[in-house]
Amino acid sequence: MTDDINSVVAVSESAQKYLAGLLERQNVDGMAVRMFVTQPGTRYAETCLAYCRPGEESETDQYVELEHIRLYLEQNSLPYLEEAEVDFQEDKMGGQLTIKAPNAKMPKVNEDSPLPERVNYVLMTEINPGLAAHGGEVSLAELTEDNVAVLRFGGGCQGCSAVDITLKQGVERTLMERLPELKGIRDVTDHSVTENAYM
Repeated sequence: MTDDINSVVAVSESAQKYLAGLLERQNVDGMAVRMFVTQPGTRYAETCLAYCRPGEESETDQYVELEHIRLYLEQNSLPYLEEAEVDFQEDKMGGQLTIKAPNAKMPKVNEDSPLPERVNYVLMTEINPGLAAHGGEVSLAELTEDNVAVLRFGGGCQGCSAVDITLKQGVERTLMERLPELKGIRDVTDHSVTENAYM
């Protein structure tokens, strides 16, 4: 593992001290913390911290020695943990440990990443959070040979009377601005199904 833990995960000193206190209460020598993402790259992704007894870590885990704790990062989760932050804020009730992992649902991409990955990244990080307010979502069904993104709306967006406005003014504009190599956007959703539609 590189010496610069902040290039992957940033664990604040307050979080380290809080976790060190929890580890101490386990009364197990060499107890560490293991960080991983369940169902990475999906909308169901969850970033987790777990106790890790000596020997429970995987051979492929990335080991990090922090000032107050020992941390193992699951190898398969590394792309999804990039830019993750673990913090602890004290409050009147004791405090709260927070984990922010902006790339858990979709690993960070760059200009060299395949176009479908970049389309999915924009959908996951910029478009779906807004649609979620109405119980909706949009996903990439396919990318045609001539770089047309074929989208499928779901949840509250399926059958929604305003989907044309959402598609043209929101989704299409955002995707075309972020990814100029796209030639167009097409919606293949069956909007005649209005059961869960947001009206």
